[in-house]
Amino acid sequence: MPAKQVLPGRRPSAVGPRGRPRPPAPGKGSPRGGPLERLRRTQQRLRRAWDRPLTAYYLIFGSSLLITVLGLVMVYSASMIKALQLGLGDAYFFKKQFLAALIGGVLLMAASRMPVKLHRALSYPVLAGTLFLMVLVQVPGIGVSINGNQNWISLGGPFMLQPSEFGKLALILWGADLLARKGDKGLLSQWKHLLVPLVPVAFLLLGLIMLGGDMGTAMILGAVLFGLLWLAGAPTRMFVGVLLFAGVIVALLIRTSPHRMDRLACLGATEPGRGDLCWQAVHGIYALASGGWFGSGLGASVEKWGQLPEAHTDFIFAITGEELGLAGTLSVLALFAALGYAGIRVAGRTEDSFVRYAAGGVTTWITAQAVINIGAVLGLLPIAGVPLPLFSYGGSALLPTMFAVGLLIAFAREEPAARAALAMRRPKSGRPRSGPIWKSMRRRVKKRPSGER
Repeated sequence: MPAKQVLPGRRPSAVGPRGRPRPPAPGKGSPRGGPLERLRRTQQRLRRAWDRPLTAYYLIFGSSLLITVLGLVMVYSASMIKALQLGLGDAYFFKKQFLAALIGGVLLMAASRMPVKLHRALSYPVLAGTLFLMVLVQVPGIGVSINGNQNWISLGGPFMLQPSEFGKLALILWGADLLARKGDKGLLSQWKHLLVPLVPVAFLLLGLIMLGGDMGTAMILGAVLFGLLWLAGAPTRMFVGVLLFAGVIVALLIRTSPHRMDRLACLGATEPGRGDLCWQAVHGIYALASGGWFGSGLGASVEKWGQLPEAHTDFIFAITGEELGLAGTLSVLALFAALGYAGIRVAGRTEDSFVRYAAGGVTTWITAQAVINIGAVLGLLPIAGVPLPLFSYGGSALLPTMFAVGLLIAFAREEPAARAALAMRRPKSGRPRSGPIWKSMRRRVKKRPSGER
């Protein structure tokens, strides 16, 4: 008996020719599919969402905002005991950090709205101003020494400025503009144009920083220099040579400083040791270990009661682990990972060489500083005395970092696909946006003046 034919336009019956149920179509199974099918659809939806033009824009803005807000909360929690011990109000350090965050937010919004040409025009003034301030730091009577490092300028009252923090931003802007102009002329294939004057100026900044004894900031600046050379396509031999030279210099600086040798000896320490040399490193581990999975609760840290030095600055990550537990520390790491990924994505998708170098430099700066800070708290790296970006207390570190995040946001907005997506979201002035009706389940047709279809 011939099989029953199905007329065009009619759905085939679920019952077979002899009254038996038809088998399900291959790959469909139940109406919603099996677990593997649902997992595959979820992966496809996530991939489509990940590849949207504004993904990097939202990741940069959202992750930096969450890091800053969580940092403000932890600064208040970690600094209240220190402020009370100094005879100040419990919110003293929080108020200063909150004021710096407000100013940094203005800088972030300004940088995110500036065109790329204006960023390039600011590169030389920012570099010249930073060099001038870093020279002033070494002038007796102007520079201020804190914890053995003379890297500060007093602005009057409780406000201090650390010009070396702005040196990272200055090197990125100036170096990106220099490499972009040389790349447009096809000069980066010659090693002398690749290294000069980028490396001498970077060494000048490093020398001024090391005069004040701040090796941690010098390490970040060196990482930014290597990042720019890598993005510019430095040959492997040249890159390895510069890296070895820098390694020898760092080894000599550590070897000739008993204080740095003591910090190096505290790697992996579990006891304070002779003379409590490893007190800070060990108590940072104690804070993390006592936090457990979800922490002791916000504000319930024990180590901040004088046991852990620099609890609200360099070791704020340890207080976060004690009060918010492993869940809190992993959340902070995930936010920094999202910010780093978005920065790499912006640098990799642009066709503008200046944007590529600047975005790569900012991403190298923030991720390298976060790795050095968190690695020191975990006992995996020597204590370098650098704050956790956007998170630790310190206005001098927060302001240039937020401006740098504004750079990344501006670059993410300048991507052709992102610019088109943002333009589609702006309704024209005085007229409602016309176009297809996306929310209808029917065919996508345009509205008529009469309302008929």
